[in-house]
Amino acid sequence: MKMVILDADTLGACDLSEIESLGEVVSYGFTLPNERIERSLGAEILITNKVVLDESVLSALPDVRLICITATGMNNVDLDYAAKRGIEVKNVAGYSTTSVAQHTLSMALSLLARLPYYDEYCKSGDWCKSNIFVHINGGLREIENLQWGIIGFGNIGQRVATLAQSFGAKVSYYSTSGKNTQSGFTRKELNEILSQSDIISIHAPLNDKTKNLINAANLPLLKNEAILINVGRGGIVNEKDVAQILKSKVMYFATDVLESEPMEANHPFLDKTIADKLLITPHIAWAYDKARGRLLKLVARNIQNFIDKNK
Repeated sequence: MKMVILDADTLGACDLSEIESLGEVVSYGFTLPNERIERSLGAEILITNKVVLDESVLSALPDVRLICITATGMNNVDLDYAAKRGIEVKNVAGYSTTSVAQHTLSMALSLLARLPYYDEYCKSGDWCKSNIFVHINGGLREIENLQWGIIGFGNIGQRVATLAQSFGAKVSYYSTSGKNTQSGFTRKELNEILSQSDIISIHAPLNDKTKNLINAANLPLLKNEAILINVGRGGIVNEKDVAQILKSKVMYFATDVLESEPMEANHPFLDKTIADKLLITPHIAWAYDKARGRLLKLVARNIQNFIDKNK
């Protein structure tokens, strides 16, 4: 059974042997739109993370019977056309909960301590010129007893809540779906979360309820020195509005996701005047070593189940 991986580079350096044991595998690091059909011809199984497989592509690929998405989101595949053709589409879920939660804590702790600043202070040679053994210039805040508000209280949000609580933070949450009512944590409305929290982390999906949820109208509610973290989806936070308020307000913003990825060359977060208030990572919160291992095992399981079902 021929399988084609269309964007293997999105997985980083990882072991594909479990997938390769299931059939003939052809792997491409990255696939441009005009390469999708040619590279997929003859394949029964397509494996993709973000390569778009719409009707115009799938209609030219008569052999495709299964699409495996190496992510949870499925918006890059035309699901209606796939169903009409009888093409199965399988995603993976739950593999990155621990990874994203750890990344969230790393961002919060880094900004509380202003680690990038102190690291640069030492590496620049400035510490070598000091008359004293220590250099204290802001940050260095303890997390214990700080108010931590969580926006989006699914599996990842709940895991972050547990970790934050273990550090002594006081946790509350806003349910973007309105469905979560966790008795162990205080539920609040969005404006309460924004105005009362010292740290706010976002773990929500992007949908009609969350699009542009954090914007110029409610960003002024944040406390001075508040930390806002987005590890949900780009588009939940209005990036231009955040960049603008960072110029006048003492607050910090960390994000692993942007509305348009990769980052655009003229992005407002590249403004050097706000660089010390920003922490940006390139959509890697999901990609810690064990999380990628779990992801590939789940993809292999989806393929094995398909093969067994179609023997």
